[in-house]
Amino acid sequence: MEYLIICLVAFLGSGLTLFSGFGLGTLLLPVFGLFFPIELSIALTAIVHFLNNLFKLALVGKHADKQTIIRFGIPSILAAFLGAYVLQLLSNMQPVFEYDLSNHHFTVLPIKLIIAIVLLFFSCFEIIPALANMQFDKKYLPLGGLLSGFFGGLSGNQGALRSAFLIRSNLSKEAFIASGVVIACIIDISRLSLYSKQLLSNEQPFNYPLIICATLAAFAGAFIGNKILKKITIKTVQILVAILLFIFAILLGMGII
Repeated sequence: MEYLIICLVAFLGSGLTLFSGFGLGTLLLPVFGLFFPIELSIALTAIVHFLNNLFKLALVGKHADKQTIIRFGIPSILAAFLGAYVLQLLSNMQPVFEYDLSNHHFTVLPIKLIIAIVLLFFSCFEIIPALANMQFDKKYLPLGGLLSGFFGGLSGNQGALRSAFLIRSNLSKEAFIASGVVIACIIDISRLSLYSKQLLSNEQPFNYPLIICATLAAFAGAFIGNKILKKITIKTVQILVAILLFIFAILLGMGII
């Protein structure tokens, strides 16, 4: 049963996140958490996430915009470390509110509520006519990278913030997806460098067949998503990203993710 559930989520999540640029880790982590200790689940999710990003890089990497990667990606990665450092300093911050739902306890931290509000703002770009055609000039890419990287490091949700900005940076649908994949790969490498010690010291038997199956399922989802990409417009991608940002923001603001 664990194979079926994990592989199905990896397949669907990978196909969906090819367009959005975020969400596979968010979907896969709690599913791994059903069958493994949370520390191991985080590391396993990072492995599947990284391998899937490498596969997506092979599929669409040639469309990546070098200027976007340099001017947005590098500030984003540097600021993510700063955000993660600040998070350690704020580790004792009190929740804004807490509640129980269906025998589960949820807490909403101030930083997650702030990120949720920011993402809701970006998701409204497709709803409010005055904002629908707004684009960010490429001269603002470094600023966008700094903001998304810092708040991403602070909240752990960098992919959503990255997509929220890049989708409005006047990129083609291929360049938007490919540039996000390149940046995500670099971030994954930095994350795995932190998890490697934990993986090597883990005493629980490593389920290699499950990791292989989950990764192959994610590959299949990305492959099919890439086929669909050729048949849709950048407007469709923008609407899809806006919908996913809205859902993600609501779940984040409620403390569910």
